[in-house]
Amino acid sequence: MKLKRELNLLDVFCVATGAMISSGLFILPGLAHAQAGPAVVLSYLLAGLLAMTGMLSQAELVSAMPKAGGTYFYVTRSMGPAMGTIDGLLTWLSISLKSSFALVGMAAFTGLVMDVNPRIVALVFCLIFVAVNFIGIKGAGRFQVGLVVLLITLLSVYVIRGLPAVRVQNFDPFLPYGFASVFSTAGLVFISYGGLLKVASIAEEVKDPGRTVPLGMIFSLIAASILYTLIVFITSGVLGAGQLDHSLTPLSDGAAVFMGQWGITALSIAAILAFISTANAGIMAGSRYPLALSRDHLLPGFFGNIHRRFKTPDVSIIATGIIMISALFLDLYVLVEVASTVLILTFMFSCICVIIMRESGVQNYQPKFRAPFYPWIQVIGIFGCWLLVVNMGKEALFIGSLLFACGLAVFWFYGRRRTKKDFALLHLIERVAARELVDVSLESELREIIRERDDITKDRFDRIIEDSIVLDIGEAMPVKDFFKLVTEKIASKLRTPPSAILRLLLDREEESSTVLSPTLAIPHIIIEGEHTFVILLARCKKGIIFPEADRKVHTVFVIAGTRDERNFHLRALSAIAQIVQDPHFEKTWMAAKNEEALRDIVLLGKRRRHK
Repeated sequence: MKLKRELNLLDVFCVATGAMISSGLFILPGLAHAQAGPAVVLSYLLAGLLAMTGMLSQAELVSAMPKAGGTYFYVTRSMGPAMGTIDGLLTWLSISLKSSFALVGMAAFTGLVMDVNPRIVALVFCLIFVAVNFIGIKGAGRFQVGLVVLLITLLSVYVIRGLPAVRVQNFDPFLPYGFASVFSTAGLVFISYGGLLKVASIAEEVKDPGRTVPLGMIFSLIAASILYTLIVFITSGVLGAGQLDHSLTPLSDGAAVFMGQWGITALSIAAILAFISTANAGIMAGSRYPLALSRDHLLPGFFGNIHRRFKTPDVSIIATGIIMISALFLDLYVLVEVASTVLILTFMFSCICVIIMRESGVQNYQPKFRAPFYPWIQVIGIFGCWLLVVNMGKEALFIGSLLFACGLAVFWFYGRRRTKKDFALLHLIERVAARELVDVSLESELREIIRERDDITKDRFDRIIEDSIVLDIGEAMPVKDFFKLVTEKIASKLRTPPSAILRLLLDREEESSTVLSPTLAIPHIIIEGEHTFVILLARCKKGIIFPEADRKVHTVFVIAGTRDERNFHLRALSAIAQIVQDPHFEKTWMAAKNEEALRDIVLLGKRRRHK
C-alpha cells in the first residue's frame, strides 16, 4: 500500500524549519557559550555552513530518489544494504533522540508558565503527537505550519527588540577558550540543523518532490541560519558569560533584560511551540525510517504496515513514540551528544553518496536538482564533518563507533540473509575494474522512482517499448545486412514471412531515405493484417551505412504496423521525434551500458503522453 502525496512547499519548509528551531536555539546557546564564549556565534555559523554541504547533497539525492526513509534509502542505493541498515537505524535513533530532547525542553519551559510535573507534560505531548501523526500526514503538516508561523513571529519580535540592547563589552574576550573550542562547539550545536533530515524522510509524501523538497530545504536552511546567528548574537551580547553560561533558558533570560516579564512569557511560549513542532516533525519523519528498512527486508515486515484508513505507517509511528518516551530518562548532555554525532555522520554519508552516484555512471540517476560546485562541496562536507566528530572528543567517537557496530550487527544477523540489492558502489567498482559485477535491478528501481516522482502514467507507446526488441550492434554494417537482422528478430511478432518484411523495408528505403538526421533513421512499413504494431530499437556504435546518408547512422527505430494502426503509427513517430529532440539524447544513447539501458532512455524520454 502506497503513502499519499499531500504535502506542499509550505509544509516542507515548516517541517524543516520547525524541526531546526527548537532545542538548538532555546537550550543549547547557554551550554555552547560555556564552551566557546562569545565566539559561539561562529560555532553556529560554521555548523550551518557544514550543514549546507550536506543539505545540498541531500537535496540532489532526494530530488532523484524521493522515497520514504530519506537518507537510508539513498545510502542503501549508493553504498549497499549494510551501510544502509547502519545509516537507517542511526538516523532513526538520532531523530527520535532529538525529538525527545525537544520534549524535555518543552516540559522545562512549561514549568516556567505553569506548575506541572515536567515528565508528565513530556509524556502527554508525546502521546498527542503520536495520535496526530497516526491519523494522517496532511493534518500533521497543517498543524506544523500553524506552529512555525507563530514561532517565527515571536522570534522576529525578539530580534527587533533585542538588537538595540546588545552590549559590545559582553563580546570581550571574543575567543576565551581558543579557536579549537569553536570547532568542538560547532559539533555540539550541529544537532540544530537536523530538521533537514526530516524533510528527506517524508519526500514520498510530497507533491512534485523533485522540485518541492530541494526548494523547501534551501529556504529552510537559509531562514534557520539567519535566525540562529542573529538570536545567538543578541543573547550573548545582552546577557554575557555570567548569566548565559550553562543557562537552560537562555532566550527567556535574554528577553527578561529588554522586554521584562511579558518577554519571559512570550519567549517561553515560543520555546514551547518550537519544541512541539520539533517533536511533531520528529515522529512524522523518524517513523519513515523503519518503514523503509522493512520494505527492503532489513527489519521485520510489521514495521512496513500501512494503516488501511489513514494511510500512515502505524507500527513505525508507535515504535518511534516508544523510543522518544524511553529517551526522556537519559542524561541531557549525552542525549545531545549522541544525536549530534549521528547527525554529523549522516550528513557526511550524504556527501559520499553524491560522489558515488555521479561517478558510478548509473544512467537512471536523474536528479532534478544538482548540487553546485561538485565535487568540492562534497569534499569540504566530508572532511569538515569528520573534523567535527574528532573535535567532539573520545566520548563522541566511542558512541559513534558503538552505534555503528550495533547497526552492522542488525544487518549481519537479520538483514543479510533476507535481502540482496544492486547498488551504485558496485557500478563504480565495475567501471574501474572493467568487470561485470552488477545486474539491472538498480536501474529498474530508479526508472520506477522517476515515473512515480514525475507522475508519469504509462501509455500504449510505453507498453510497446517495454515489450520491444532491442539490438546493440558492435560492428559496422550496410543497411541491407541490418534489415536482414531486423527481419529475423521481428518476423515472429508480425506473423509475416521474413522475406516479405525484408522486401518492404528495402522498398521503403529506395522510395525515400528514412534517415532523418546525421545519426538517426526511422524505417517504418505497413504490413498486411490487423491489430499489429511493433517497434524495434537499435544502436550500432560503429554505424549502419545507409545509401543516401553522408554519415553512418548510430540510432535506428524500426516501426512496423498494420493499416488499422495508422493513427497510432503517427503518434509513435511523434513520440520518437520528441524523445530524440533532447540535446543530450545522442550522448546518452551512445554511452548506454546495455540493451536495457537503451530501452530506459526511450521509456524515460520527455514527451507528451496519451491516455
